[in-house]
Amino acid sequence: MTFVAKPKVHHPNLPLNDLGLTRRDYEGSVSTLCAGCGHDSVSAAIVQACAELSLPPHRFAKMSGIGCSSKTPSYFLNKSHGFNSVHGRMPSVATGANLANRDLYTIGVSGDGDSASIGLGQFAHIVRRKINMLYIVDNNGTYGLTKGQFSATNDVGSTSKKGVPNLYEPIDLASMALQLGASFVARSFSGDKQQLVPLIKAALQHKGMAFIDVISPCVAFNNHNGSTKSYEFVREHSRNVVNAEVILEHAEITAEYAEGTRQDVAMPDGSKLRLYKLDADYDPHDRVGAMTYVQRRQEAGEVVTGLLYVDSEGTDCHTIMQTTDRPLNELGEAELCPGSAALEDINQSFR
Repeated sequence: MTFVAKPKVHHPNLPLNDLGLTRRDYEGSVSTLCAGCGHDSVSAAIVQACAELSLPPHRFAKMSGIGCSSKTPSYFLNKSHGFNSVHGRMPSVATGANLANRDLYTIGVSGDGDSASIGLGQFAHIVRRKINMLYIVDNNGTYGLTKGQFSATNDVGSTSKKGVPNLYEPIDLASMALQLGASFVARSFSGDKQQLVPLIKAALQHKGMAFIDVISPCVAFNNHNGSTKSYEFVREHSRNVVNAEVILEHAEITAEYAEGTRQDVAMPDGSKLRLYKLDADYDPHDRVGAMTYVQRRQEAGEVVTGLLYVDSEGTDCHTIMQTTDRPLNELGEAELCPGSAALEDINQSFR
């Protein structure tokens, strides 16, 4: 795979964040995706979110599998750690990386084929194990690298570019994430930067499994009349329920949203997650209610976007497994090899 580096020349007066970094410092190589691909908008949203939160790029571990979406980690956070795994196996690698070094921000970027087909089993188990990470699916309903076959997330009745209808019911990854215990679940649209950036910021600050399903149209094979994953369809059929914004301790970030009820949720790092409920009857703290709402709106032909569910007191794998507070590479031989007496105690505990 060929990577094209971006030119180092940039405007000398680019604004700096709290770390003295510009947004350019959070970018990666030049994208080789199709012009207009929604995946590039998702990458740009990640860049903006990390820059605005003033997160150090070297403290990120970015993981991916195979597919157009899995190429995108090359396009953001070029000074971070990264691993491009095999098809559908990103969750295994992300699990190992997060358990080995809990001090890193873990981001997994996958696609609808990578997560909903060959990687469906791994997706299910990384959610239920509550790995502390942000899991993003760039969902376009098609296999772009293999020329436009339907993926498992494509809606029944949605047509291909040649007009052939999809005969099978879709797998809704957001509903699966809700059912399997993710403590932060959202859905957004790659063309809605105002909604997507705050969701990514909130997910990065969340402790536990944070999942965002991003409808990201494929301009080559799934952006036509008859597609339910096209720019036009999502703009005309989306229904936003809860917008979110992160309010840091030292500075309040404001954004304009439609009128509705507001609620602040305390985050583990002392920041606040500010929720703007556009549908006054929607409760983003009700997991079962969220699943029901998403399914009912889907039956009505609507794509529900926004923050679907959040549990501010959710736990993660480190708490459940009582792992060490230090990264494994910082542990000495005495801690890693405590001796035969300690091993005997462990063996006795299983008898």
